[in-house]
Amino acid sequence: MTNDRSKDTNRPQDTSRPQDTNREDKPQKSAHRRDAAPQDADRAGTERIAKRLARAGVASRRDAEAIIEAGRVSVNGKVLTTPAFNVGDSDRILLDGEPLPAVERTRLFLFHKPGGVVTTNRDPEGRKTIFDTLPEGLPRLITVGRLDINTEGLLVLTNDGGLARALELPETGWLRRYRVRVHGKVDATALEGLKDGIAVDGVFYGAIEASLDREQGSNAWLTLGLREGKNREVKNVLGALGLEVTRLIRISYGPFQLGALAEGEVQEVKGRTLREQLGERLVEKAGANFEAPITTPFSNKPVRAGYKQREAEAEEKQAGRERDGGKIFIKNRKRDREDKREAARDRLQTRPARREEERGPRQNRGSHVWMAPGARPLSKKKQAEAEAAGDQPMKRGPKPGGAERGGKPYGQGRPERDERSGGGD
Repeated sequence: MTNDRSKDTNRPQDTSRPQDTNREDKPQKSAHRRDAAPQDADRAGTERIAKRLARAGVASRRDAEAIIEAGRVSVNGKVLTTPAFNVGDSDRILLDGEPLPAVERTRLFLFHKPGGVVTTNRDPEGRKTIFDTLPEGLPRLITVGRLDINTEGLLVLTNDGGLARALELPETGWLRRYRVRVHGKVDATALEGLKDGIAVDGVFYGAIEASLDREQGSNAWLTLGLREGKNREVKNVLGALGLEVTRLIRISYGPFQLGALAEGEVQEVKGRTLREQLGERLVEKAGANFEAPITTPFSNKPVRAGYKQREAEAEEKQAGRERDGGKIFIKNRKRDREDKREAARDRLQTRPARREEERGPRQNRGSHVWMAPGARPLSKKKQAEAEAAGDQPMKRGPKPGGAERGGKPYGQGRPERDERSGGGD
């Protein structure tokens, strides 16, 4: 087959398109491409400027392109207006006049987002954002996806924009699981039908795993699992079934679980665990960097905002001790773990808690209390009646085998059994 374009000698060659592999001058053409386009993405030691911004944790690659188009980025003194620009290690990159942060090792954090905070860096309405609730000392982070202002639960954060973008894509196939409290009558058949997908207002939502956990009158708790994560997907889908979402908690994102992470706490995933959970395919796709150094160390234990004062007591903590005012006591780790697990179960409990007045006061007698055989506590009224009748009220004696305070043995002065019964055999 003859290529007509190759016969047109007056038309300039399009070097951006792949050339015919049968041409003998292919190596010369490839060399000519590298010379004519020094910003080619395949050139060794260079990468797209948006990718570099994402690697530095400035934003995801898509948001970084918007930052570049806004004229906020300059390279070697030249302001960029297009993301179609490659940079190398020796280029000087400025963002809003400030040097770009150094590239750090890929890291990932789990955050228990409370309700009432916005998943954004800056809110034009002045509402509280998740970054206002995070503790100090964290590296520059971006979110993997978003949660609505009233949605609670697991939010994944990372310092690698490339990884954030890869984890957000539906083709990654990670399951996002939610606990949902709804108001309305639940149709089990309709829930089962969600596994085939559903179209709502012209938008098609893919397969959703839905199960009914518990019903409480006109309210119910559901568990939903979805892989797309479209905007307001849970509320729109359940709204189409006649259900109103009154509470929404994300409990997992792929292999990462909310677990016992308390509200407002953030915890870093260890590097080895992160690499194993991502797998080689995702690591390569995201271009994750596990060889770079960590420039901003952070604890891999759960940390909440406002807990920085505890760092001053690091030695006591490492020794298993805690400080209470001026006293130091040994920390009961087992009890703390049990309390933490119990608190986590209470957060996900669907059974309504009974009020104290409904339960009534606790009737609890310590095991150290001992009463003499046949003895019963007497009220003041009973004691007065006994004294008026001339009878001696029964007193509590010491334990069997012991002696009273006066030195008399137990039971002395009391009538024998046959006398009390009115006779013997």
